[in-house]
Amino acid sequence: MYESFYGFKERPFSLLPDPSFLYLASQHSNALAMLEYGLASQAGFTVITGEIGCGKTTLIRHLLNNVDRDVTVGLLSNTQRSIGELLQWVLLAFGLDYHAKEKVALYQTFYDFVIDEYSRNRRTVLIIDEAQNLGAETLEELRMLSNVNADKDLVLQLILVGQPELREMLRGRELVQFAQRIAVDYHLPPLSRVQATEYISHRLKVAGGDPKLFESGACDIVHIFSRGIPRLINILCDTALVYGYAAQAKRVDVALAREVVADKSDSVLFSQRRETRQIDIRRSELPSEAACRPPFEDHDGTEHEVLRDLFSSLRAKP
Repeated sequence: MYESFYGFKERPFSLLPDPSFLYLASQHSNALAMLEYGLASQAGFTVITGEIGCGKTTLIRHLLNNVDRDVTVGLLSNTQRSIGELLQWVLLAFGLDYHAKEKVALYQTFYDFVIDEYSRNRRTVLIIDEAQNLGAETLEELRMLSNVNADKDLVLQLILVGQPELREMLRGRELVQFAQRIAVDYHLPPLSRVQATEYISHRLKVAGGDPKLFESGACDIVHIFSRGIPRLINILCDTALVYGYAAQAKRVDVALAREVVADKSDSVLFSQRRETRQIDIRRSELPSEAACRPPFEDHDGTEHEVLRDLFSSLRAKP
């Protein structure tokens, strides 16, 4: 729709976890380094957590695209509490036959597979995305499954990726033994204001467009209302480009960003409350300027006039 108008070869803010658009902010670099270290050091369990939309799945896709050839990877992403027989899903992740088999036969199939891979000097890695959906009982099954590792021989590594709820779950008393086996863990925080601006420019450039298409004030507005969550940044920026195309605007300026935020503020995605960190931006319930002061300040305490003006204008709207 707007691609040719702005000179893009593809949409810069697609919601698909495309590794080619990966922006390695310091926290994403750290998370990737921890993942790579976990693989290289043969860590039994590696845990990566972060808020919804922070880029965890994109990191996993990047890791899979660059994993060594001597590593056999199984990816389990369709996780849910009612997952049923865990071993069936694990076998499916590795492309193994799981049909019409009892639990003992399922385990024997998996055991023979990892031992065979090990005999051929190959490492076996099971990656579980959205692991917070598994529940404590299933996570304990995973711990038992890792007992296939014996003595000095590590034949199976597990990487768990999930939302902050996963960290809370692993702190529970019923998962003490599981937590003690975690050799590598990292929590992925949202992007800062500066990082969000760089993230927007990065995606614009990768898509073949002008990295300065969004004015700095517009980037600030996007950062505030996305709370630094990459997926929400993508939604706001994609909408801004649609609005810009409709108005035949050559750049996304503050006025255009204000319009997008005002229209998005009533949507379910941006109005639901999640803890105290999320700002409720519904027009009829905008918090006071004093209540919003922390998000208006950069790390050096500098306030942004454009954002204070934005809240003032939104509060004035019916």
